[in-house]
Amino acid sequence: MALSLNPVQVLSYGAEEEKAENARMSSFIGAIAIGDLIKSTLGPKGMDKILQSSGRNDSIQVTNDGATILKSIGVDNPAAKVLVDISKVQDDEVGDGTTSVVVFACELLKEAEVLIGQKIHPQTIVAGWRKATAEARKALEASSIDHGDDLVKFREDLLNIARTTLSSKILMQYKDHFSKLAVDAVLRLKGSGNLDAIQVIKKLGGGLQDSYLDEGFLLDKKVGINQPKRIENARILIANTPMDADKIKIYAARVRVDAVSKVAELELAEKEKMKAKVERILKHNINVFINRQLIYNYPEQLFADAGIMAIEHADFEGVERLALVTGGEIVSTFDLPESVKIGRCALIEEVIIGEDKLIKFSGVAMGEACTIVLRGATQQILDEAERSLHDALCVMSQTVKETRTVFGGGASEMLMANAVSKLAARTPGKEAVAIEAYAKALRMLPTFIADNGGFDSAELVSQLRAAHTDEKIRYGLDMEKGEVADMVALGITESFRVKQQVLVSGSEAAEMILRVDSILRSAPRKREHDNRPC
Repeated sequence: MALSLNPVQVLSYGAEEEKAENARMSSFIGAIAIGDLIKSTLGPKGMDKILQSSGRNDSIQVTNDGATILKSIGVDNPAAKVLVDISKVQDDEVGDGTTSVVVFACELLKEAEVLIGQKIHPQTIVAGWRKATAEARKALEASSIDHGDDLVKFREDLLNIARTTLSSKILMQYKDHFSKLAVDAVLRLKGSGNLDAIQVIKKLGGGLQDSYLDEGFLLDKKVGINQPKRIENARILIANTPMDADKIKIYAARVRVDAVSKVAELELAEKEKMKAKVERILKHNINVFINRQLIYNYPEQLFADAGIMAIEHADFEGVERLALVTGGEIVSTFDLPESVKIGRCALIEEVIIGEDKLIKFSGVAMGEACTIVLRGATQQILDEAERSLHDALCVMSQTVKETRTVFGGGASEMLMANAVSKLAARTPGKEAVAIEAYAKALRMLPTFIADNGGFDSAELVSQLRAAHTDEKIRYGLDMEKGEVADMVALGITESFRVKQQVLVSGSEAAEMILRVDSILRSAPRKREHDNRPC
């Protein structure tokens, strides 16, 4: 039997495979392109990006938030998607450091590309990186400061962290004002870290400095016509139920009548059904009814006659948060009033913010509930201010749980890089080269911070490295004056949890991409001819 020397087709027709060097280069190029895209947004002097969507809305966003930028762009390269995902995870876990983690992973891959060019195996590089990560983490923990037992110092730490976080955002000009707002809001949570109790409302008009913190809960809705505008000792029923014509909805059903009077009888029957539903609601002994769905004119009139405040179309997020802060629950049926948990608050009244009327709930069951009202000139400014404030709130809620803090301004990165370099000096073999490359990647973060500020990064980073070699571990970059300075004196502090997450996530993502030696792409789905009749 003759053997065929033709190549064997293993993959299905249309599928593609990239192997070895090609696969690795494809991964490196995609990941490095993502890092280069967003590294200009890093630090207090980072630049913003305009994100323009195509389609009917044609909306634009102006932001320097790494997670927002990356989730808004279409990415086809698989390695680039890994970096987009770690940015999302960083945002979900700690709220800040979304740009740093991607830039750090990108720099590690740049160093890995050089090492692979020197014929060092990826597994050797990974082994060195793992040792370097452990050493860097140990150095970071050793340099951390914990003021969790001293409330005055801990509050100052929180203010410094909030200022540092907001320094790279649109709120930088008013960072003292917003830092105080954010710290006051988080400390009201009494350590629970439940950010659902903090509501952020955006209202056009005024300036960012006109934003304020309001105790209680604000709902951006209006009270029904001829209903009370102010209620004390409110008993609130929160519902998600249709309050329009309560019809039995049967697809393609028709009702035929032989006289106009029969139509009137049908309408009357519908009215009676809605009246019975309102009466069942009133049996709950309430004076406020809030519905997620619309409330039509007839039930609204019935509630007004009964002296009940009815609020319609409170969106799902609104009713969920309202149920949380008032201690009630969302109901859809009203046959068992005794088993329904009613929400309570001391006072409900209408307030005016700018030119809009809102409903304010004061003295709610969840005492820590509060609302931050943001004012601004344009919708884009308000959206970016909300993202910035959300980052600060997330970081501080994590700091309340993990009270340790570290030095900012590139001090922690340089501290870890020096510790890793010392490890490389006492490590034999090729792993030492990988460990030194890890230290170099860490030093690139303060380099980019200085570059984005328009300063001489080579000069500043060399001065910073010399200061840390002299055991001045509190020294970092002062981006106002463009010099090396004491971070404690400047109050530039960062959360230990954020810095640790950047270190671990960036290392793991780079390691995963580095271990790739083949990329398999499935065959695109074929378009089949539609033989159905028109």
